[in-house]
Amino acid sequence: MRSVNYSQFSFFNIYFPAEFVAHVEINRPRKLNAFNKDTWTQLRDIFHLISADPNIRVAILSGAGERAFTSGLELSPELFTMLNGGDYEEERARFMTRRAIRDFQDSISAIENCSKPVIGLAHGVAFGLAIDILSATDIRICTSDVRFSVKEVDIALAADIGTLQRLPKVVNSLSWCKDVVYTARVFGAQEAHLQGFVSNVFESKEKGLEAAFELAKIIVAKSPVAVQGSKHLINYSRDRTVQDGLEYTATWNAFAIGKDMKDAVASAMSKSKPQYGKL
Repeated sequence: MRSVNYSQFSFFNIYFPAEFVAHVEINRPRKLNAFNKDTWTQLRDIFHLISADPNIRVAILSGAGERAFTSGLELSPELFTMLNGGDYEEERARFMTRRAIRDFQDSISAIENCSKPVIGLAHGVAFGLAIDILSATDIRICTSDVRFSVKEVDIALAADIGTLQRLPKVVNSLSWCKDVVYTARVFGAQEAHLQGFVSNVFESKEKGLEAAFELAKIIVAKSPVAVQGSKHLINYSRDRTVQDGLEYTATWNAFAIGKDMKDAVASAMSKSKPQYGKL
């Protein structure tokens, strides 16, 4: 029996296909899995719960149906009003707009800040917000028929939820990054793979999910202290100098090295499979 209620989220399906593995599926297929305000609020809450749940060590994120991972934000008068500060007078409206954007940013950052590794599977349409979300995941894979686009400039907006901050750090070329951001052009799986946005391409969503599950099973067999520590240290070091990262890692491991490492060494010597406690 799970102590956390994951059935409360109306816009997501959450499955547990293997021990310590959660599969989070955006569930608005009739809307091409587009996000409204409630959807992004639920996304944040889900990954906060996963981060603290000792029964989960890896999460997989995909979209329901075959047509889309997500087509991005659901454009509506409500969204436009919210992002323009509602009915407040001008200077207060700017504060309300900033507050709304920061709230949305925090929802997407919940994926990156989740203590557990997150595998993103992109398929079908993956526009706009899809790039924000996927850039915040740890490992990205996709289907051969996926269509990506950093769509925001087509609605007269500079992407403001994380693409402009994260995408340049996860791809091979800043020139290519600026190309797809400035033009909003659609690009496919092979181009995304070539530029390092995804690490693997699969012929179908079914094959992609199979690969994601197998990858997750490998990860959950490792020490959660080591895996979660590795995620934290990679993200910390990415935004700082090498020396800062080394200093912080030395301090981190001074506290983190312990029973899991002893068990791993003992298992290696006895050629047995280690069993690690929950974290």
